[in-house]
Amino acid sequence: PTDRKDGQEIDISEEKNNPGLGNSTVEDAVITCIKKEPTEADEDSVSITSEDLTIPSSWKRLLKDTEDRTPFDRTQIRVITVNDTGIGRNWSDEEVRALIFVWSDEKIRRQLEGATRNKDIFVKISRRLMQIGIDRDWKQCRTKYKNLKYVYRTLQRGKGKRSDPRRVMRFYDEVDAILKNSSGPQRKRSEEHSQPTDQNNSEEKGTPSRPDSRADSSADDEDSLCTVEKSVCRGTKRKARDEEPSISAKRGSKNRGSSKVEVPVQVHVEYKCKEEEDDSYTPIIQINSVCSITTSAFSPEKQDVPETMQHLQNARVSHPKRLQEVQTLTGEMASAPELKLGKKLNEGKTKEIYELPGQPGHVLVQSKDQITAGNAARKDQMEGKAAIANQTTCSVFKLLHDSGIKTAFVKQQSDTAFVAAHCEMIPIEWVCRRIATGSFLKRNPGVKEGYRFSPLKMEMFFKDDANNDPQWSEEQLIEAKFCFVGLKIGRCEIDVMNRSTMAIFEILEKAWATQDCTLVDMKIEFGVNVTTKEIVLADVIDNDSWRLWPSGDRSQQKDKQVYRDLKEITPEAMQVVKRNFEWVSERVKLLLEPRSSSRVVVLMGSTSDMAHCDKIKKACAGFGIACVQRVTSAHKGPDETLRIKAEYEGDGVPTVFVAVAGRSNGLGPVMSGNTAYPVINCPPVSPDWGAQDIWSSLRMPSGLGCTTILSPDAAAQFAAQIFGLTDHLVWAKLRASILNTWVSLKQADKKLQECSL
Repeated sequence: PTDRKDGQEIDISEEKNNPGLGNSTVEDAVITCIKKEPTEADEDSVSITSEDLTIPSSWKRLLKDTEDRTPFDRTQIRVITVNDTGIGRNWSDEEVRALIFVWSDEKIRRQLEGATRNKDIFVKISRRLMQIGIDRDWKQCRTKYKNLKYVYRTLQRGKGKRSDPRRVMRFYDEVDAILKNSSGPQRKRSEEHSQPTDQNNSEEKGTPSRPDSRADSSADDEDSLCTVEKSVCRGTKRKARDEEPSISAKRGSKNRGSSKVEVPVQVHVEYKCKEEEDDSYTPIIQINSVCSITTSAFSPEKQDVPETMQHLQNARVSHPKRLQEVQTLTGEMASAPELKLGKKLNEGKTKEIYELPGQPGHVLVQSKDQITAGNAARKDQMEGKAAIANQTTCSVFKLLHDSGIKTAFVKQQSDTAFVAAHCEMIPIEWVCRRIATGSFLKRNPGVKEGYRFSPLKMEMFFKDDANNDPQWSEEQLIEAKFCFVGLKIGRCEIDVMNRSTMAIFEILEKAWATQDCTLVDMKIEFGVNVTTKEIVLADVIDNDSWRLWPSGDRSQQKDKQVYRDLKEITPEAMQVVKRNFEWVSERVKLLLEPRSSSRVVVLMGSTSDMAHCDKIKKACAGFGIACVQRVTSAHKGPDETLRIKAEYEGDGVPTVFVAVAGRSNGLGPVMSGNTAYPVINCPPVSPDWGAQDIWSSLRMPSGLGCTTILSPDAAAQFAAQIFGLTDHLVWAKLRASILNTWVSLKQADKKLQECSL
């Protein structure tokens, strides 16, 4: 921002002392402004509002009180303000508290203190706010940060001249706690460059300082940070505490020390950028007070950073889910220890791998904002992709891990990174296809797009960018004789990876079907865990890894193929790609949620069968199924048995009944004859009469359909198979259990052959 004097431009930013300020007196008008930086391509735009200044409703009383004074011409004043980018919404109290909380993070604070080009830092802050439902871009966050910091510094310099600064700045305590923790030299530099001041410009001794009123705490007044206060002359009577402050303004002239005109001004700073229409004088602007939006909840004693966290946690959030996200974020940020990064182990096109000295056997996988296609033949930056891809990967790995698939994933560390087991990667991409499309059609002419593979079509590609990732056969992989952490990649290991790929695809295919989305194909990679020396699913699974067609319609595809198909890279096109990635990231979270509740009700003839029933309950828990145990006898109390049956039929929860009765089993047949729900007989077989007792469960009258399973674990598994038809999470556990059983048999056979040899 500049001023014009004698045809020359004069810098009036706070980073230079302007001699004109030294000529100001108490009676000179003061108008608020905020800190500004030199305009660059990626910096905030600086605008000058036009002469058409609107009047806030909260100042209408002030206008009425000052009508008898010197008339005011609105063309005399222009207010310089930094424009909030984006949609221009005003910051609510909850948003400001959240911003201050993120700012109070020691790591963020240190980065802000030591950086001059700080766009990346505010991008990170914006992403953290997005996690709790606050949509502010990095420019808005930086502008708000500078405003808060600048107002605080101004109040610090004016300490002792006015009433409690907490009456003037609502978040004074929180900002004070953060900046007091700043390093001494950094703080000193900040104060020196915050705004040019002159001691001669202060109020005269003995002049009563008028307390700022608690004006209507509108978001407009807060965000403009542009309250104006009348300079109090000697002998002026103090106005009532509830009055709005009046304003004085100094008309510009070549000699700033002369030709002063005191006028009442009502200034409202608009966020909309407007061009300056002429070269008339723009007055020097200096903060004298800040719009009072404080509440009595803040006290001078509360000046520590934990108080900021408390205010964030106590913030009024309009939606319960957002409140829960706020609490989750605050808990994670407060408790999660900062990781000490070691050397960079590897860097790919979309991620970096770092060693973790404090966690042996683990690494940090850091995503990047880069998107590529055609082995990086096309490469672009997509702001926010790192966080989107990381969220997608973490959700997918959590789904697979909870199902029982062995993965390298440990936990999500931040918006853009997760902790994983350290693995030596096997340089093979395993591709699993359900529908023929893409490169498969080029390699297999004559196959029409849309051909459905049943069973799944498996392919493998050797990771070699120089040769365009050539397709390999199993025989080529065996002949390569790869060895990682002492594990040789042979027939057994290839079969394990092949079967695992199919199981992983089927689990995710079933999950995506709940969102009416077809998983067309996908690629994954495996690694050898350096600690356990076993093959696990590694790398990442994000929107770069698959093709997704909502409702099976290729024209609605949401994956990276949209980026591959772009003929020209434009900002609008990249926004479409980003929205697709965000759509997938949001939907993949829903894959972790069960579609419906289910339960197993175990009916036992007496408590002597409790041990047998406990085995059923434990097995049900392994599939994520609730299990209820009841005691009843169909022989001794048939009416009570039917009452219990009706109790569980009436609430609409899908239920499987398991009848546990020794000797003569009447419980299962009675239940089966009176309910349409599935009934499983699981009698506890005794060593003496078991061979005879079992017939009461096997020989059923006509019209009854209950089945008999002797093993408690098998009875629970059969119930899970029934529920798995409609619950993808239960089905995923069943599918992973089948895979793990197969792998254990394969490995046992390998060990046996090695011992024989």
